[in-house]
Amino acid sequence: MNVVLVADHASINGGQAKVAIDSALGLAGRGLRVTLFAAVGPADPRLEAAGVRVVCLNQDDVTTARNKLAFAVQAIWNRPAARALAQELARHDPRETVVHVHAFAKSLSPAIGVALRASGLPVLYTMHEFFLVCPNGGFYDYRAAQICHRRPMSGACLSTNCDAQSYPRKLARVVRHVGLEHVARLPELFRHVVTISDLQERVVAPLMPAGTTFHRVDNPISVERAPIQAGPPGDFLFVGRVSKEKGAPVFAEAARRAGVRPVFVGDGEQRAELAARYPEAMMLGWRDPAGVLALMRAARALVFPSVWYEGQPLTVYEALACGTPVVVSDACAGREAVEDGETGFWFRSGDPDALAAHLRRLSDDALAERMGRAAHARYWARPLSLDAHLDRLGTVYEAVLREAAPHRGPARPAPRGPAVAVA
Repeated sequence: MNVVLVADHASINGGQAKVAIDSALGLAGRGLRVTLFAAVGPADPRLEAAGVRVVCLNQDDVTTARNKLAFAVQAIWNRPAARALAQELARHDPRETVVHVHAFAKSLSPAIGVALRASGLPVLYTMHEFFLVCPNGGFYDYRAAQICHRRPMSGACLSTNCDAQSYPRKLARVVRHVGLEHVARLPELFRHVVTISDLQERVVAPLMPAGTTFHRVDNPISVERAPIQAGPPGDFLFVGRVSKEKGAPVFAEAARRAGVRPVFVGDGEQRAELAARYPEAMMLGWRDPAGVLALMRAARALVFPSVWYEGQPLTVYEALACGTPVVVSDACAGREAVEDGETGFWFRSGDPDALAAHLRRLSDDALAERMGRAAHARYWARPLSLDAHLDRLGTVYEAVLREAAPHRGPARPAPRGPAVAVA
């Protein structure tokens, strides 16, 4: 089997890219012919070493673009990426190739849909976020600081300034979404959609065309199994972007009301404001993955107060794998990992009093330790390992190929060699 993975980034800059690159390495390790097509470099050096063919366009994303107007045009409709992808896909045999799209909204743009459709190759899409159905990608109204229940692209949606920065940027995303729906027709193209949580499928299914097939494939969690750390539980820990949608202010206020010290790992637009308003909070900034796991293992509990849907928040699963209870907002997909009252608690989203009540409960060392043991046992009974992820992906790929079999075209020569190809 030949697998072409399509992503915005060729190196790890977040959860989407990590899943794409980890799966590329894992699939290559299982003997599949793997290509990673990406817009933004540099390429992760492990890919070439593993025999993965990399096609990287060395384009910009929003963080590297010097000309914001030029990048806005690229983000709406990236013609060079579409042409390069068409050239790459023409190399692959439709009888044994699956094209798996992980991301397009940060650089590639919906223009890739034209190349995907013209190739005739079977395709699928992993919905790491919601850009396929929602112009701002999150079903979240940043101005109202709450989940948005408006139908995407309805009159109510178009007239609402829900963007984190400005209404003109919202309008640019609306223009992109028009191209996504009516030119690239991505929702029709992606007849097979991978979801990473039950909540995600419930939200998007009514917005996708009839006949869309959903496949649940959990993201892999990179945590080595280890005994639960000995000693009394430590502080309550927040890991992630320090922002309103992640619920950082809710945690800070709840910790004050509960009389406990909140510890924040990460950075974001709310960090300085929260540090000034809550001087008792410990702001540690970013830590590398090993440092984050060490803090999780020592924590009393991970607090995940996100007030938007999320996809599949990896930090929740990482904490459980470390034997750390999790207190999670009941509005986000992270609640699916937590057995309320056994491995942690759910609390009413956005309510600092409800969160504070659980923080007081977990101030009892015996309860925190019991929940930590339960979390560890439950996670490791069915760990979200890379092997489990690859097994499930293989099943999905076979299903996609079987469905496409009657429509396959003539054979084409498969690309050779692991060398990095830079357009």
